Amino acid sequence: MATADERELVAQARSGDRQAFDRLVKENKDKMFALTYRMTGDREAALDLMQETFFTAFKEIKRFRGDSSFSSWLYRIASNKSINCLRRKKILSFLPLTEKPAKAVSYEMEDTAGQKELSGEIAAAVDQLPPKQKMVFNLRFYEQLSFVEIAEMMNKGESTVKTNYKKAVEKLQKRLKKFK
Repeated sequence: MATADERELVAQARSGDRQAFDRLVKENKDKMFALTYRMTGDREAALDLMQETFFTAFKEIKRFRGDSSFSSWLYRIASNKSINCLRRKKILSFLPLTEKPAKAVSYEMEDTAGQKELSGEIAAAVDQLPPKQKMVFNLRFYEQLSFVEIAEMMNKGESTVKTNYKKAVEKLQKRLKKFK
């Protein structure tokens, strides 16, 4: 739910106030980076996607209806850009353009050997999820958004989002069963 301060900033940004938009960026940049980084596993790609997200939001702010919070709208933009990036990456992986594999995402845990192994396995398992399941899992588990918010963001039904989350969890449990 949007706060009064956020609604005011959005109204100011819609009327062309660049400082108001800059405050909205400042308040949301960490969340957008976290999402794009978890989706791509690549810091540079995540930064590019975050920048694209805010550029798109700036260009389209007058179209923002305010039916949801500004951050929900940003999540939708960032998730669409991330999914498109993953699709392009998958297509490009079939072409011999690069020899350098993508760096695995790090989900920080305490510095012990067993936990480092588990952290690496979790990152690898999450990275192997199909893009939509990966997006739903990241938004629900790490960003702690409700299924309703995720459904709204992704323009999908709540039951579809729940199904994607359930399938993601099942795949992760299967892949990580040796750590139980």
